[in-house]
Amino acid sequence: MKRFIVILLLVAIPQFVQSQDEQAKKELTRLLDDFLEGAGKNDLEIHDRFWAEDLIYTSSSGERFGKEQLMNGVRNAEEDSGNSMVWSAEDVQINIYDDTAIVAFRLVGEAYAGEKNTYLNSGTFVKRNGQWEAVNWQATKERAK
Repeated sequence: MKRFIVILLLVAIPQFVQSQDEQAKKELTRLLDDFLEGAGKNDLEIHDRFWAEDLIYTSSSGERFGKEQLMNGVRNAEEDSGNSMVWSAEDVQINIYDDTAIVAFRLVGEAYAGEKNTYLNSGTFVKRNGQWEAVNWQATKERAK
């Protein structure tokens, strides 16, 4: 009987962990998609939800700042509706490590005027109080091919 229980646990535990990882990947994919949709509209709420209070952000221009400076930038951009972009994620990779996750993807920004920019982004997320939030972010402008 003990052998049966051990075998059952050896089979069930990896499936449970895989199921949790898959659920986390779905949550993070949805969060990223919602964020990118809102970011194109300078949605202050989605930015506030996405970024952790202790965020460390390294921009593609080489500047490092936190959530407060980022949120100030969003507030200022709200007033300038002429720079709207449609953002999407390609080649998304998500690695889960318990309540921490790494999300890497190609960020594609398309302006209504036809301009297109691509960035290689990666973020570290931590699950706090049942919600994923970005605590670290790195954006790198992709080289022209």
